[in-house]
Amino acid sequence: MDGVDAALIETDGYSIFDSGPHLTIPYEPAFRNELQNLVNGDYRRSNLIEEQLTLKHADAVNKLLNDFSIPPNQIDLIGFHGHTIIHKPEEKFTWQIGDGNLLAQTTGIDVINDFRSADVKAGGQGAPLVPIFHHLLTKDMELPIIILNIGGVANITWVDEHVDNLIGFDTGPGNALIDDWVSSHGNFVYDVDGKIALSGHVNRNKLKELMSHPFFDAPAPKSLDRDTFRVFVTSVLDGETLQNGAALLTAFTVSAIIRGIENLPKPSRTCIVVGGGRHNNAIMSQLDGKLSINVLSGDLVGWTGDAIEAQAFGFLGVRSKRGLAISFPGTTGVPFSMSGGKYYPVSHEKG
Repeated sequence: MDGVDAALIETDGYSIFDSGPHLTIPYEPAFRNELQNLVNGDYRRSNLIEEQLTLKHADAVNKLLNDFSIPPNQIDLIGFHGHTIIHKPEEKFTWQIGDGNLLAQTTGIDVINDFRSADVKAGGQGAPLVPIFHHLLTKDMELPIIILNIGGVANITWVDEHVDNLIGFDTGPGNALIDDWVSSHGNFVYDVDGKIALSGHVNRNKLKELMSHPFFDAPAPKSLDRDTFRVFVTSVLDGETLQNGAALLTAFTVSAIIRGIENLPKPSRTCIVVGGGRHNNAIMSQLDGKLSINVLSGDLVGWTGDAIEAQAFGFLGVRSKRGLAISFPGTTGVPFSMSGGKYYPVSHEKG
């Protein structure tokens, strides 16, 4: 819920030829509150919020192209994830807002969106979808390797030599619980550099209670809604100070990641971290101290850590348009490898 990421990538859906510039446009606080209310179940303004969100993505596309003097006709396709409002794969339901047709007509560029629905309807978890992108990013590295993405939710991809061995799953909370906790205690959007958490102390009994959630005993592949733990965590954190609550939630995120890594089929030498969580010094230092493998920021291996997700959905858009698989039995639990997404050409009209 922090803003729009946009990135350019050159790909044919099989290989990554080049990556271009990227940018992030933060949401203003009023719109972030609107999104939060929608996620919390107030659907009365969902159509208006979807339109506003789509237009903010159009603004990001236009700004990226304008800032780098790139004509829109040089762009073949936009992969548009949108924003997840509800994700309940056990009920075969997932809902990401974002109007693909409106984005296509506004930017003059074809759009692919709604990447998750087909997988969920087929019995998959609908997430994570980025493992196939991670597989290509690591093709020249020593395998097996772990890519850890820490967004609102944290997920890992385990890459072995062959795409059929690809494993991906959500490990548990990422930044979302920490963000929500600090923002509810003052004028904070997130815990910058993990400073709030680093000034607190972890209640180990409460951490043990958090790790008793049944999600952690469920087999992979598995995925989470951003707010899966919200009610559970609220009761456990009752009475904690701002600093101690942030420290506890940070330790919860790290413990969940470690639990996920421990359940992988064989050890890896390296864990590459991408996503906003890699900027959190409390998370990164704890991972480095508790894992017996190298923990590296994606930036240190030549990746643009803040652009990976945006690049991935551009790549997935191309694969979707070509009918190539974007989800696999080992990444979402879908019965067979399958494509997904809905295509909105510029000429498309609703109805």
